[in-house]
Amino acid sequence: MRLLHLHSSFGTGGKELRAAKLMNAFGKDVSHVVVSAVPDAMGAASAIDPRIPVGYPRDFPSLAGPLRPGRLQRIAQAMKGFDLVLTYNWGAMDAVMAHTLFHDLHGLPPLVHHEDGFNEDEAVQRKRSRNWYRRIGLGRASALVVPSRRLEAIALGEWHQPEGRVARIANGIDTAAYAKKAKPDALPRVIKRPGEKWLGTLAGLRAVKNLPRLVRAFADLPEEWQLVILGEGPEREAIRAEALRLNVAHRVHLPGFVADPAKAVGLFDLFALSSDSEQFPISVVEAMAAGLAVVSTDVGDVAGMLAEGNRRYVTVVADEPALAASLAALAADEALRRGLGEANRLLARAEYDEKTMIAAYRSVYARALKRASFP
Repeated sequence: MRLLHLHSSFGTGGKELRAAKLMNAFGKDVSHVVVSAVPDAMGAASAIDPRIPVGYPRDFPSLAGPLRPGRLQRIAQAMKGFDLVLTYNWGAMDAVMAHTLFHDLHGLPPLVHHEDGFNEDEAVQRKRSRNWYRRIGLGRASALVVPSRRLEAIALGEWHQPEGRVARIANGIDTAAYAKKAKPDALPRVIKRPGEKWLGTLAGLRAVKNLPRLVRAFADLPEEWQLVILGEGPEREAIRAEALRLNVAHRVHLPGFVADPAKAVGLFDLFALSSDSEQFPISVVEAMAAGLAVVSTDVGDVAGMLAEGNRRYVTVVADEPALAASLAALAADEALRRGLGEANRLLARAEYDEKTMIAAYRSVYARALKRASFP
């Protein structure tokens, strides 16, 4: 079986690493071709098991460019010969449109589209032109997969997708792996020293994650608290600049991308999310599985994901003083952190394990292929 993956980016973000995890789960009898709309953004390739047959063609028609029939038809022609086409996010929507327009002409395989959220340009309000484009482009999709209830409502309401096409699959992880004790030197370039407390987060360093906001909210925590941000991206210097401006650069650490976060998240004493937009962030599930209390902006499904007692520490996106106050309250109360963390751990193990997620994806792909099972 041959699968074609058309990504807005194949960098080291949540959706890309989830796609890599699914490739590994499907095994070596399924082969894959991965294309990125940003050709050099291929960091998630390192998460794919070397035994999985996967190719990265450099001559696939560009997923970005002028909206012209000839370009769309070239993309459609390149889909021929695959059993299933999987597209991801707005950056691959031209490929979805190409599939709808030229499906019959070229006898194209079924397509499943995946939407995981928005960049800063649509974090608050979706663009009307893009909503119309999605409505038309998704006309021949076999399924539209979303991770959150909020995105499911957008798909049904703003994009006018029929209920039978939309499949909500919560992101899942290997919860047992996050229960293991982390070693103090598990991260590159930073070691947890006796007496230190770590406020941590995992995120692509992009503007929509608003990590300078987290630096500001962290700045007044006691000196023993360190802020550790795991991830890579274009906002690294903006984060560093904010830390320097607030005279906390010596307590803000950016070790880079961590291929196996299960070995590192357990070093955190408290987890925080400062994004302007999310849907069902895997990083929050990872924190929960590691037994951490969570402070977050009220984005996507975050409040509903957490154990009930933790939800009071989910704050309005624009209210930075409330975010800082929540951090301060939990930083000052170790017993409270531990209690909320244990409740989160039990909830993650019960509801967000990767076995449930993988089974749900198998079911959606099998239906698209009109098969009893997948692969």
